[in-house]
Amino acid sequence: MSDSIKTMNPPSKGYRTFVIILLTLVYGFNFIDRQIVGILAPFIQADLGLSNTQLGLLIGFVFAAFYTIMGIPIAFLADRVNRVGLLSVALAVWSGFTALTGFAQNFWQIGLARMGVGIGEAGGSPPSHAIISDMYPKEERAGALGLYSLGIPLGIMSAYFITAALLGADPSTVDWRRIFIILGVSGILLAVIVRILVKEPERGAMEKNKTGTIKKIPFSEAVPALLKIKSWWFMAFGIAFASFAAYAFSGFQTKFIRLLDPEFDFRKVIIILGFIYGTFYVAGTYFGAKLVDWKAKTDVRAYGYIPGIATLIALPIGIACFLAPNLYIHLALTAIFQLCIGVYLGPSFAIAQTLAPVHVRAMSTALFFFILNMIALGGGPTAAGILIDVFKGSYNELEATRYAMILICGILFVAFIFFMMVSKSLPKDWAIAEARNES
Repeated sequence: MSDSIKTMNPPSKGYRTFVIILLTLVYGFNFIDRQIVGILAPFIQADLGLSNTQLGLLIGFVFAAFYTIMGIPIAFLADRVNRVGLLSVALAVWSGFTALTGFAQNFWQIGLARMGVGIGEAGGSPPSHAIISDMYPKEERAGALGLYSLGIPLGIMSAYFITAALLGADPSTVDWRRIFIILGVSGILLAVIVRILVKEPERGAMEKNKTGTIKKIPFSEAVPALLKIKSWWFMAFGIAFASFAAYAFSGFQTKFIRLLDPEFDFRKVIIILGFIYGTFYVAGTYFGAKLVDWKAKTDVRAYGYIPGIATLIALPIGIACFLAPNLYIHLALTAIFQLCIGVYLGPSFAIAQTLAPVHVRAMSTALFFFILNMIALGGGPTAAGILIDVFKGSYNELEATRYAMILICGILFVAFIFFMMVSKSLPKDWAIAEARNES
């Protein structure tokens, strides 16, 4: 059946740009709160007496389990209630728990705080993706979601720069607790700004037909229809296995660098890493999305094969990063790795939105993120921590970390296979989605 939707004036280009920049900033805070644990890992580990396995759990599974599980009921709400209000509350919640992280005294306390952050962050992307999709037509959606995805590298870059700015006079001793508290308070202030300045857009505005109506599929039919789409599944597993390596890489890179060259100035290292993420990762994310938008005008298979090629190139470079004999070679290879690994973000998120029935777009993002984060965020850092502890039985800590991360990077080949499967099945699924959403 079709439901008429109240006609609203389309948002101006200037307002759309303002909103997407603000949403990107929120997404950036999301990744600042995640990345900061990895950056400060050596200091948190020493202060709280954590094993590598416990550290991997904090960065990975403890956070990811609650983030992914809570994403589904929150997305159910996002498809029904005011998405801007939901996003603002979620930002305030995860920022509050970020501040509480600074007061933790042991593994269990910091674990509970990270669970709270995960619950809050579950309300970030589903409403944001749905808001953006109701402001940009499908032809511009990969680019728009690619811009939103810049929140990942910009957030990671900011996490490095913020850490550098808040280091004490002696960078070898870090007051990691103060950093978490300052970040948490800043996020709460941003939540207030979002609630005041962003207006709730009209649902499905970009998929209306000529009569001003949009076909509304009942929720009980829309979700099963979504889960039958092969390309949706292939893209979800592609981004999940690529991010498995990426999350482990960023989660244990600071630790690896400290082991590789313990005398190198820590403040200088994190500033360099911030620059790498803020330029090369940003470039990969932005130009990857733009390249796919351009190429997909004549061949929608580009949503699959362009991320696939970029991921395949990243595989040997990622391995070489951890075989590097010195810090300078490691950092140079890291720049190339981040350029390649950013390419798949915009196209992946665009597929999750474009193939989904309009009225379950937030749910599509939540289910997509459930697969992505249980495998990637929950599995990547956790697997890396466990492997390091296993290899420590035969090697020193540096070599154990090196061999663990080499194995982790090998998973990128699995991601490549799934992305190429997307390119094969997408033309048919794309045509079906167009007919369903615009009929």
